[in-house]
Amino acid sequence: MAQIRIARRVLTECIAAMAFPILLLSILVAPVSAPVVAETDRSRARWCGVETMPLKPSDHSWAQWVAPRLRSRSMWRTDLPVFVTAVLLSALSLLVAFFGFIGAAALVFSPVFWLFGVAAQVGPFTPESVRETLLAMPAGIVFGAVTTTVLTGTSFLRDLLLRTFSRSRDPDLLAKLEELRTSRASLTAAFEFERQRIERDLHDGAQQELVAVVMRLGMLEATATAAAADQERIVRLARQAQAHAERALERLRDTVRDIHPRELSDLGLIAAVRELAARSPLRVELNSTGDDAQLSSPTATAVYFTVSEALTNISKHAGVGSARIDLRCATTDVHVRVHDDGVGGARIYAGSGLAGLRERMRSVGGNLEILSPPGGGTLVVASAPSQPPW
Repeated sequence: MAQIRIARRVLTECIAAMAFPILLLSILVAPVSAPVVAETDRSRARWCGVETMPLKPSDHSWAQWVAPRLRSRSMWRTDLPVFVTAVLLSALSLLVAFFGFIGAAALVFSPVFWLFGVAAQVGPFTPESVRETLLAMPAGIVFGAVTTTVLTGTSFLRDLLLRTFSRSRDPDLLAKLEELRTSRASLTAAFEFERQRIERDLHDGAQQELVAVVMRLGMLEATATAAAADQERIVRLARQAQAHAERALERLRDTVRDIHPRELSDLGLIAAVRELAARSPLRVELNSTGDDAQLSSPTATAVYFTVSEALTNISKHAGVGSARIDLRCATTDVHVRVHDDGVGGARIYAGSGLAGLRERMRSVGGNLEILSPPGGGTLVVASAPSQPPW
């Protein structure tokens, strides 16, 4: 195991040596390249067996991560020093690897060169006989071992400086704290959006219907008092009041279902999604595989509302009358894809329903992505572990 780690360190130093020209050019755009180089160095350290915490979330692209990172203090306090260290140590590794390994190879193969009439010169040493070329072979092996040792030491020096700069300001903890703050703000905004939606649905739906019921009952009472013989008008008002009451009841059921569907609690995720597809105004093709018995309630709820929001957006904005749902449940995780062939161009922005759903998926250890090129339809992909990490 130790030999493997040493080999990894030597290999990463050789790669760093070859990447030195690129690092040298990246100085021209140092504020942008510093976070990328520093995060790459953290990955190198982890590969070499050092415990370091990645700062870039796995679901973020480099562009999505670097832009806000430039506004972070820890970038200037940590990433920039690590970047400067990487450039300097890569230059050192380039010199050591180039002259060390080439010199070692020249000494080891000195007898071969002598056979072709070439005296392999390494520094001040130039063989003048076959005996000297044979003596150069073990010296070349020792030279190669020394070069390997120096490169390994350079790798350890990288780790030492990386840990020093990281511990100086606890950037890992600061980055995670910033991520938690952002997530908390997004969840707060999503919950506020959902509260306003429920309030709006109750106000514009059930409340209006109940107001109409009260008015019809008042008119019914007035008619019955004024003209007891006008049976036809009384019957009509009673029927109108009954119709409004039934609509109010239906809207209340829809609102309650949107908060948490009973099918999801009683029958599971697959049955709830099937019921959702049946109630949708779209022609929905549902393909489900696996067993949802292992899914936790928070995970199943997050996936259900992702599908619900996706179908709602398709019916409102996609300009098509059909959609496709692929739902796969396994013992360890769940994956769902909702696809349409509509106008595309959908995106996740702050305060939107999809932004809230993405944070909801992240809260159970999952993720939500949208692929929606203009004119190319929209694909909503969500995945999560069966049991939340908490």
